[in-house]
Amino acid sequence: MAFPDSASSTSSTAPISRDEQVLVSVVIVSYNTRDTTLHCLRELERELGRLKGKSEVFVVDNDSKDGSVEAIREAFAAVQLIELDTNEGFGPANNRAFEQAQGEFLLLLNSDAFVHEGSIETLVRFLQKPENARVGGVGPKLLNEDGSLQASCWKFPSPGRSWIEALGVARVFSSHPKLGDYYRWAHDETRGVDFVIGACLLVRKAVYKEVGGFDPDFFLYAEETDWQKRMLKQGWTIAFCPDAIVTHLGGASGAADTNKTSNLFWQGQERFMQKHFGARGWLLLRGALFVGSLGRFLALVTLALHPGKRKSARSRLRFFAWQMGRLLSTGAPSPLRETRGDTK
Repeated sequence: MAFPDSASSTSSTAPISRDEQVLVSVVIVSYNTRDTTLHCLRELERELGRLKGKSEVFVVDNDSKDGSVEAIREAFAAVQLIELDTNEGFGPANNRAFEQAQGEFLLLLNSDAFVHEGSIETLVRFLQKPENARVGGVGPKLLNEDGSLQASCWKFPSPGRSWIEALGVARVFSSHPKLGDYYRWAHDETRGVDFVIGACLLVRKAVYKEVGGFDPDFFLYAEETDWQKRMLKQGWTIAFCPDAIVTHLGGASGAADTNKTSNLFWQGQERFMQKHFGARGWLLLRGALFVGSLGRFLALVTLALHPGKRKSARSRLRFFAWQMGRLLSTGAPSPLRETRGDTK
């Protein structure tokens, strides 16, 4: 099987290619996700065959032990495979491919994300519209495996926002534009957003050249939040486009170790807060997480007294107990390195 490298679209709409230039460089990071990565590549191969313009595909393997490299090499000879001898993390692995990519656009795609028909072309066309000249990146609508909506657009974390969520204000005022849970909307309209999750994100190569790639201080989680925050600081915006659709399984690489995954998630959130709001912001986040966890823990203790709800309450009790223990036993993240786009 081979990926297309020239115009081969059956579309009758206006061409989106730029002749000899590579239009889209797709970057996928793989870490012990052989089967989902192969499925992702099969769907991607079909989709790029419809794209009017040249494309290239990079897979960066973070030292997988499940035969991913051998399977990808055998099934997809045209894929540019970058093999790492250690797990460098999600952001740094993407950066390896960004440095080699020749496309006008960079498509960040998770190995457990499956692109629906016409979605890559839709995202490319969106960024090519003259009125979107300052849109640096655009994300599609994400669906869960069962076809239900997956929340993909969020407000940037902040100390104030962390307390709004910890105290339950966001749930009480869920429809409020500033206080509510930002993801609680139908995801059925194109709009500007703070950031989209990195399961699928199309970014201009020009933005990468100006802002740089992912901050290597983020191993996993919140790296795309930081990246899009840096884009914003340089005058770019981010958009959500529901006409493009991607199914995202979510958490394939970390599914086997939920405690480790949770720890990495919160480390990423704390690092983001430290970077963009300093030591005070980091302390405010930790305080909010502890107060929120304690409140939910006490509420669940009461809930666990009811026989019909005991089982579900216990699993959530374990999580909040773990969270409070983590907050009491860990200190500040290590010092940060400055990256391009950190300041305007």
